[in-house]
Amino acid sequence: MLVLLRREFLVSVGLEQAWVHLADVERWPSWARHIKRIELRPAGPLGPASSGVIRLRNGVKSTFRMVEFDPPKGWMWSGRFLWLTVDYNHRFEAAGPSSTRLIWTVAARGFGAMTLGRLFAWIYARNLDRAIPRLIEEMATGHGSSGA
Repeated sequence: MLVLLRREFLVSVGLEQAWVHLADVERWPSWARHIKRIELRPAGPLGPASSGVIRLRNGVKSTFRMVEFDPPKGWMWSGRFLWLTVDYNHRFEAAGPSSTRLIWTVAARGFGAMTLGRLFAWIYARNLDRAIPRLIEEMATGHGSSGA
């Protein structure tokens, strides 16, 4: 497994509120504008049996399935990108009563992880680096959330 990228940042909401906000994955396009739509299966709250499809604005689609689910500490889902298996790890740590540290790690394994994986990471990092400030703002103001 090759770690392709890691982002660690603080949001100004408590652990439970951060979890509820991010577990509403179908609403991610409000802050992750590179995502057109997320279709979660089964419908409803994110859970240990969740899987789905992420449709990007550039027409690419990516499927994922949950491989670890430990509320409110985190989850990891896994999906395919060409010959790679990509793991997206989402970790939550209380940083105070009204602050949460989010730690997101993307890792890959499979043929081409060293080359194709690095290209994937470069593209993904650009999208993520634009999305994270919008997520921080959305959580701080409560805009875009489902009232959580």
